Amino acid sequence: MSPRRERADAQRNREAVLAAADRLFAASTSPGGVSMDDVATAAGVGKGTLFRRFGDRDGLIQALMEKRIAPLREAVAEGPAPLGPDTPARERVPALMAALLRFKLDNRHLALALETGGGNSPYRAGHYTWWHTLLRDAVRGIPGAPDADFTAHALLAAVRADLVEHLAGGEGAPPERLEERLEAYVAKVLA
Repeated sequence: MSPRRERADAQRNREAVLAAADRLFAASTSPGGVSMDDVATAAGVGKGTLFRRFGDRDGLIQALMEKRIAPLREAVAEGPAPLGPDTPARERVPALMAALLRFKLDNRHLALALETGGGNSPYRAGHYTWWHTLLRDAVRGIPGAPDADFTAHALLAAVRADLVEHLAGGEGAPPERLEERLEAYVAKVLA
């Protein structure tokens, strides 16, 4: 049995909601400042449509994040070096971390909303599990590397959304400087 195709109007509503949420989160200085009412109004749909489609605010944020991260996931799964699966682990780990930092810098407020939303732990989110598994497996491919599971968690801590926001937003660190610092940190961890 093939999956049921989404109705055209439902697809349009979904895209309108994601586009509205995207604009609102990008313009907001606080991730908590965007409500489901705000998104429904901006998208021109009823609030009930949002809840039926996405479940809650966290579900909406996750859907928006998944839409944005899809190209990166594809590059990691099938792409060429340095992100692709055929890249040697010692080169892939720093490339993955640099890509994740760039993604979080480009999506700061959305990443912050996702990682702090509703009191949920960022460690239980699907995107975190995916990144952790990816990094853990890559670290395992580096001879003499420390405990791969813990190392993957420690590396991911260096790009938590709240830290990225603090450094880039609060302290005004330029992205290039953050990338340099992260590269040096990853090199030390993997040395």
